[in-house]
Amino acid sequence: MVGKRHASDEISAKLAQANELAAKGKTQREISKALGVSIMTYHRWKKMLKSSEPSPDMGRRAAEIVPRTVTTDASSEETIKRLEVENAQLRRLVTDMLLEKLKYEEELRARQAPRMRRPDNG
Repeated sequence: MVGKRHASDEISAKLAQANELAAKGKTQREISKALGVSIMTYHRWKKMLKSSEPSPDMGRRAAEIVPRTVTTDASSEETIKRLEVENAQLRRLVTDMLLEKLKYEEELRARQAPRMRRPDNG
């Protein structure tokens, strides 16, 4: 299922609405339902918002020295590299979990095999 692309100003408005709902004590599920998006989309938007905010240890002068376009290109390349590393880690985790699941299924079959046999009519 292909999702809808939201404009950046629409995302900002929805995140502001989400902050208001969170202040009222709403759960993430209720917030995402009110916004009309999935919980994962809500989390991705929050993460995008955090990454776009300047870090507190980076002074105003440093932000003025580095041109905006260079920062965007470098940060997007860093983001891609970070996501590739994270993707590789997640693939390893999933593979390990699948192997463990197969091992448990084989053990279960081995335990149930004697029970499944019919008694001999001898």
